Amino acid sequence: MLFILVISIVIVQRLVELIVAKRNEKWMRSQGAYEAGAAHYPLMVLMHVAFFVSLILEVIVFNRPFSPLWGVLLGIFLVAQVMRIWCLTSLGKFWNTKIIILPGADVVRKGPYLWVRHPNYVIVTTELLVLPLLFGAYFTAIIFTLLNVWMLSVRIPTEEKALKEVTNYREKFSLE
Repeated sequence: MLFILVISIVIVQRLVELIVAKRNEKWMRSQGAYEAGAAHYPLMVLMHVAFFVSLILEVIVFNRPFSPLWGVLLGIFLVAQVMRIWCLTSLGKFWNTKIIILPGADVVRKGPYLWVRHPNYVIVTTELLVLPLLFGAYFTAIIFTLLNVWMLSVRIPTEEKALKEVTNYREKFSLE
């Protein structure tokens, strides 16, 4: 029962985030923004949908038990949720699930972005590992952590290249 409650809340949260992302994309495009990395975006969406399907099936079909470390894992997951909200609010209208680049934009360097260039990716990686471990879904934790590493190996260089080309990203993050 707790699994259904938690997974339902997380899925609703992700759907709300997609609505926010679409609103932000519309605003950014009206300002002259464009999408970078569009080719890998459907794969990323597929990976995240497959994550939820895998997690639900593994927990229900195999009747996985809670982790003996459930308190620690739940704590980590809840801290990640607070951090996720901090990332989204720090980026404001510039936050998106896609790589939407506004030429000439002043890159956001506040909140967690003061210390880490891609804090939201750290949070997503944490969630993809911790949420399945919380419910004993070890297969899902391993497979989707590895898939996420691959996805980020494509996504981060694509995002950074686009930001370096048309924003003050190099200057803000002191990059060569």
